[in-house]
Formats: sequence, C-alpha cells, structure tokens
Amino acid sequence: MAKDKTTYICSDCGGATPKWQGKCPACGAWNTLVETVADNAAGSRNRFAGLAPSAAVARLADIEAAEVARTPTGIGELDRVLGGGIVEGGVVLIGGDPGIGKSTLLLQALDGLQRADVPTLYITGEESGAQVALRSRRLGLEQSQVQVQAEIQLEKILATLAATKPAIAVIDSIQTVYSDQLTSAPGSVAQVRECAAHLTRAAKSGGTAIVLVGHVTKEGALAGPRVLEHMVDTVLYFEGDTHSSFRLVRAIKNRFGAVNEIGVFAMTDKGLKGVSNPSAIFLSQHAEPVPGSCVLVTLEGTRPLLVEIQALVDSGGPSPRRLSVGLERDRLAMLLAVLHRHAGVACMDQDVFVNAVGGVRISEPAADLAVMLAITSSLRGRPLPKGFLAFGEVGLAGEVRPAPRGQERLKEAAKLGFSVAVVPRANAPKKGSRETEGLAIHPVDRIEEALEVVRSLA
Repeated sequence: MAKDKTTYICSDCGGATPKWQGKCPACGAWNTLVETVADNAAGSRNRFAGLAPSAAVARLADIEAAEVARTPTGIGELDRVLGGGIVEGGVVLIGGDPGIGKSTLLLQALDGLQRADVPTLYITGEESGAQVALRSRRLGLEQSQVQVQAEIQLEKILATLAATKPAIAVIDSIQTVYSDQLTSAPGSVAQVRECAAHLTRAAKSGGTAIVLVGHVTKEGALAGPRVLEHMVDTVLYFEGDTHSSFRLVRAIKNRFGAVNEIGVFAMTDKGLKGVSNPSAIFLSQHAEPVPGSCVLVTLEGTRPLLVEIQALVDSGGPSPRRLSVGLERDRLAMLLAVLHRHAGVACMDQDVFVNAVGGVRISEPAADLAVMLAITSSLRGRPLPKGFLAFGEVGLAGEVRPAPRGQERLKEAAKLGFSVAVVPRANAPKKGSRETEGLAIHPVDRIEEALEVVRSLA
C-alpha cells in the first residue's frame, strides 16, 4: 500500500499547504499550520472508518437502550472513579505529575484483571521490559502473567493489538508513540493527535478497552491538543503531593459514569491501596478543639467527604494579605466583605490565610459557611465546639443558601460521630429522621444567625 504523504492544515481557516510555513498562505495567520496526513492513497480513504460506524436513521423511542457491560478492575477506588469498571471498547486517558503513581496503579489493575482470566497487554514506551518486571517485583507481583511489550511505533502496536486481541491494553505513554506517516517527533501535537485517533479506532472496532497515559504541563493540564480529551470516553487526573502518601484520582470526564467522582489511595511499599474511609485523611488530629478550625462536609462526585478548613487571622500591615490553599482566592475576598457588612466582623487590617487540610481542592460554594466560621473563630481566639461541622453557600446579601444533597452530608457526619451541625434551613432533615440521630442540627437563614448559634454553643 502506498505511504500517505503529509500536509499542513491551518487551524484557523482550514487551508492546506504541502510544506510547513510560518504564515498561512490562505488567511495570513502566523504559526497556525499543523502537520497531518493527506488522504491521497487508495487505502487511506477509510483511515478513520472504524471511529463511527454507519447506522440507519431511527426514532429515539425505537432504539433499545442496553446497560453498558463493565469489567471490574478489582481495585474498588479505581472502579468507583470509572463508574463501576472498564467498558468494552472504551478509551480512558489518565494524566498526572511524574512519579505520582500512574504506572504503578495501572500495573496493579492489569495484574488483578489477568488473575481473573481477563486478557491484558501493557505497552511501555518509557521503560524497558526489564524495568517493568523490576517494578512488578517491588510491588509483590513476582508471578504476574501480564503481557508486556516495549514499543513506540504505532503501526507495530496496532499489529500487536490485532494479533493478541487483549480485553484491556495500557499505552504508557501516548506522548512516546509515533507514526511513520508523520515526520514530526514523538510527543508533537500532530503525532499525539494522529496516534490517539488510530488507537481509538482500534478500540471501537476491535472491542479492546485502551488506557492512555498522558503527560501533564507545568500548570497541571494534560499535555498535547485539547482534542485528545474530546476524543476519549473518560479523562482521569492523578492529584496529590508527591511528598504525601495519599493520592486522589478524579474523573474530569466520563461518558459511562459520574463526573468529578474521586478515588482515594495511599502509597505503600507494595503499591497503591484504596482508602475505605477517606474523610479520616482530611480531618483534624487535634486532641482538643483549636481556634480557626471548622469541619466541612463537601461532595466529591457522589461521595460526601469531611474536610477540615483551617483559618489564621493575624495583624497585617497597610496592605493585608488574603491567601487560600485549596479554595478560591477571589471568593475568600468576597466572603470577608460579607462577613464585615452583615455580621460586623472586620478583617480589613488583618492578614487572612485559609487552608483545606490534606491537599484537597474545594470548588463548590457550600464551603462558604465553614470558611466564615473558621475565620471568625481565629479572629476571636475561640475554638468551635467539639464535634462541630457546618456547610452552606453564603450570598452577598448575607443569606445562607442550601447545598445540594444535604441529607447525604448530614448522614455521613452522623456516621462519623459528629454531634453539632449548623446548616441552611432548607437542608435541615424532617422531624423524626433516624439517619441523623445523635447529631444536633441548628438550621439558619443568615450568616449573623450562624454566628449567634456558635456563640450560644461556646
């Protein structure tokens, strides 16, 4: 078969040129030409035919909706993030900082699947087979039957997938794979996009679930074109400090499950182990309550998590600082203004530092009430009561708005032994509810009411 020629397409106007130029000859834009493969060979006309097979037009009501079959990996926290397991023909993209544990987790998952008689294949482009074997022995997988191939050429990888027909294959990593049809180096935008498209076609047409490992940029985003995230079915991010033993895997996109679902892992000498009670990671280790600490019940996907919010208010100079870790800095400035205007708590001459313990990132507004109570506690030097928690969104008018799925948050808090909760009135459970027994709930409508409740409990 004749080899496809390369061409360069302008990302702005779509114009084509046979050689690279700094300026698009059609629209005049600079640095917009991207290398791609020209469909000039007879065999290349159907290069992407397997991506979307043709189907007859049908009414939506007449289409039979079948439940998607899943293959559990045997790692409960990973299955939770994936939505129950790996889907046949699905493509998963997982990214994270170097050394955070991506390859370790995937090797453990493949070993568990292989022991359950599921055919697996691990294709490594960054390590040799001997290095992968050495890592498997460190993880206690000496007798692992996972098939391994050290290869970075796309055409050979596709041939291996066609010959071995594994149920699940891991490509570690997509930035190392290159195609002979392109002249650019591995890891370039053109190579990553082209190789990912071919691997996606192979997954959809052959039924093999493929997991692509991706590099991340200095900002923490997946390296390569954003089209890569749109092309795959699931996008997972590995989060966590490399100096800490805990790791979070978060689903940013999932066509077969919940988005923003997280799995929590602990790094041990035998690899990553799932954490059954992740709230214990983010909760206080203080023997007695301390000023500036408030527990929040936040939602990560479908899972309620209890996180300790810490605040430190200290006398500042003429330009007081506002610093938040794990929370939005702009929202912190807004909450301080609301606290001053509606509750009479002034921090204009104070440095304010807020931190979400454990390295977790909280983006939902339900953290507002806990942040404001922690700031007030630190400013006044008075700790909140033992077993105290709070959640709720605070508006600019000082009102406390309800948080989604408040009953599940309170149920989780009661299960972990908390005794006092300040929550929005709309989230207060009905009288006689047994799910929150032992938890004294104080519903409030405004921020000044919440501060008054805290004063009465002190």
